[in-house]
Amino acid sequence: MILAAGGVVWRETADSKIELAIIHRPRYDDWSFPKGKLDSGEELISCAYREIMEETGLDIEIGPYLGDVEYQSIDGLKKVSYWAAKALSTSKDFQANSEADLLEWHEIDSARTRLTRDTDREILDVFIDSPYQAPKLIMLRHAKALARSEWQSGDEDRPLDNLGQLQAKRMHAIYQVFGISQIHTSDAVRCYDTVIGMTRSLNIDPVITSKLSEYTFEKNKDKSLDYAKELADSARKTGETILLCSHNPVLPRALEKVSKKSDIDLPENKLKPGDAWVIYLGKKKVLQIDVIQAPTV
Repeated sequence: MILAAGGVVWRETADSKIELAIIHRPRYDDWSFPKGKLDSGEELISCAYREIMEETGLDIEIGPYLGDVEYQSIDGLKKVSYWAAKALSTSKDFQANSEADLLEWHEIDSARTRLTRDTDREILDVFIDSPYQAPKLIMLRHAKALARSEWQSGDEDRPLDNLGQLQAKRMHAIYQVFGISQIHTSDAVRCYDTVIGMTRSLNIDPVITSKLSEYTFEKNKDKSLDYAKELADSARKTGETILLCSHNPVLPRALEKVSKKSDIDLPENKLKPGDAWVIYLGKKKVLQIDVIQAPTV
C-alpha cells in the first residue's frame, strides 16, 4: 500500500468567509486537496506539512486530524491521511510545479463541486465539522528516559537513554507544523532535554517550571493541574499554540482537568514516552484530542 498525507487548506476572507485551496494535478487531470507520498523515515503529519507547502507554496499551520481515505490510484492502492491546515499567508503568487499546475480558492459549496473524487468530498464533510479554527494545547510526555533502576542519583536528574535522545532529535520535524509559540517544561532533566532542541529550532525561550514536575505533583497535585489549566485558558484567550512537557503521572490528570465538563471521550491509553495529546479548545470545552506518537527512530 502507498502511504501519503495531505490537508484541507483554509483561509478566512476579509468578510469572514472560509475558502479552501483546491489544486489541479496535470498527471491525473483532476482537482483535489494537496497531498503527496510519504518519504522514507518521515512521519505522516510531517509529510502532510511538507507536501502542502511544496504543492501550494503557502505557509501553513497544521490543525485537527481529519481521517484517512483509501482508493485505487494509477500507482496502486493508496492510503491518504488528512489534516486541516490554516494558510498563514496568501500573499505569495502560486507557482506551477510538477505536481500542481493550478490553484484555486473556493468557498465550501463551490469546493464540493470542484473536487473530482468522492473521497475528497468525504474529507471535506469531516473538515466542516472539525474544530479547525480552535486554539491548541499540546501535552507531551518526555522521551524515553534511563530506567530508575539504572540511575543512582536524584530522579529529577535522570537523563534520556539512547532511544530517548534520538526521539528528542526528531521532535522538531513533528512539532514545527503546529505553529507553537510557547513551550513550558518540567524542570526534570528528561523533560528539558526532550524539548531543548525543539525550542532552539523554533527560536522559543522555554519556561522551565517545577510545577510540571513529578515531585511537585506528588506533594501538591492542584499546583500542577492548575498550571496546566492556566495554559489552556491562555491558549483560549490569545489563540496561541502552547506546548507543555511533563510526566506520566501528571499528564492524564492534567487532561482531565482541562477537559472538565467536555462531552468527548478521553483517550483510554496513557501516553508512551515521546507521545503527545493535541487538545483543541473551545470557549469552555475540549472539542477534539489527537494523539501524536513518538518519533520513529
